[in-house]
Amino acid sequence: MTGGRVWEDGAFYRSLGGGRFESSPWTAGPWSPKAQHAGPPSALIGRAMERHEARPGMRIARVTLDLPRPVPVGELAVEVTTVRAGARAELLEGRITAEGRTVLLARAWRLVAAPEGTPALTPVPPVPPLPGPQPAQTMEGAYLDGYVSAMEWRFPPAAPGAPEPGFDTPGPGTAWARQRVPLVAGEQDTPLTRALTVADSSWAVGFELDHRAGLVINTDVTLLLHRDPVGEWLCLRSATAAAPGGSGLAQGELHDESGDCGRIAQTLLVTGR
Repeated sequence: MTGGRVWEDGAFYRSLGGGRFESSPWTAGPWSPKAQHAGPPSALIGRAMERHEARPGMRIARVTLDLPRPVPVGELAVEVTTVRAGARAELLEGRITAEGRTVLLARAWRLVAAPEGTPALTPVPPVPPLPGPQPAQTMEGAYLDGYVSAMEWRFPPAAPGAPEPGFDTPGPGTAWARQRVPLVAGEQDTPLTRALTVADSSWAVGFELDHRAGLVINTDVTLLLHRDPVGEWLCLRSATAAAPGGSGLAQGELHDESGDCGRIAQTLLVTGR
């Protein structure tokens, strides 16, 4: 971290048992040291969904997360239930609560894995390759000593005459990212949790609305994975759509070093402060 204290366990969370977790300062988002970036709690509920009544040969293909209020940097309780159980498809539902209040709601489809003969289709062009190491990224007016610093970010080189890419450069944009710390202390991350940890950052990579002049914030995150990501580095290629009298929509692609693996969608509240 660039300032403040480093949590001794070096992870986003520490398990307290019984579905309860202590949040570390690494979870803090860019707007306040007291409120979490949605990436870590999204991954935390994904972790619980993967473990809930898991069956061989099935995988989570879609997770939708609603964010009714900020997730505090504090103790969290996680629970998951089965809404519909079937031989080939299951619908799961989960929530995270803090001090008795629901701060995150989630639904996920767990599907039987496609057979080996399924065609490998890639409908989007490849992203630029992973760049070499870069200086720590900045974001004007943001709190940097939590999630932003807990992730390593690398932006592809700028085209001739174009501004250097970064969080302060208007999108569309592309960025590679990986976790510097695990999700839960003492555990290995999974492809799903790694994808959920970065998914909420899609809007920031492709941001074209001025969040300094007005209030722009996402109310939800949907991650769709047509295959499980491979490796620790993931790439977001994102853009924003918006219209007067409407709202914003952040749309992203998720890639790994082997290619395209998913999509990300986020609804953006756009209003005055």
